[in-house]
Amino acid sequence: MYLIRRLFSWRISSPVLSGLCQSFLWMLLGAVVLSLFLWGSGLEEQDLTMYTYIVHGIAAALGGLTAGRRSSSRGWYHGGITGAFYGIIILLIGFLALDSAPAGKDCLWILGAAGIAAFGGMFGVNLHKS
Repeated sequence: MYLIRRLFSWRISSPVLSGLCQSFLWMLLGAVVLSLFLWGSGLEEQDLTMYTYIVHGIAAALGGLTAGRRSSSRGWYHGGITGAFYGIIILLIGFLALDSAPAGKDCLWILGAAGIAAFGGMFGVNLHKS
C-alpha cells in the first residue's frame, strides 16, 4: 500500500514547473468546456475569441496561484515567471500549429499572462501552509 501511495503522489518541487502543469491542466479543461459549448450551441468558432482569452486568463491565474503556493516567498515573481512561460509556450504552439507569424501584440499577450499569473502568485503565497 505504501508503494502505491508513493507512486501516485509524486510532487514537482519547482514552483514554476508545477504552476505550468496546473495552467495547462486548467487550459485543457477550459478547452473541453468550450468545445462542448461550441458543439451544443449555434455559435461559430469565430465567436469564441473572447471566451478563449477568459480561459487563458483563468489558467494563467491558477497556475500563478499554484506557483505562489509552492514557493515560500516572492509569489509575484514565481507567478509572473509562470505566466510568461505559459504565454510563450502558447504562442509557440500557435506559431508551429497554425503557422501564424509573431506580431507586436503577442508581446502584450505575454505581459498580460505574466501580470495575471503574478497576481495569482500574490494570493498563492498567502495560501502556503507551514
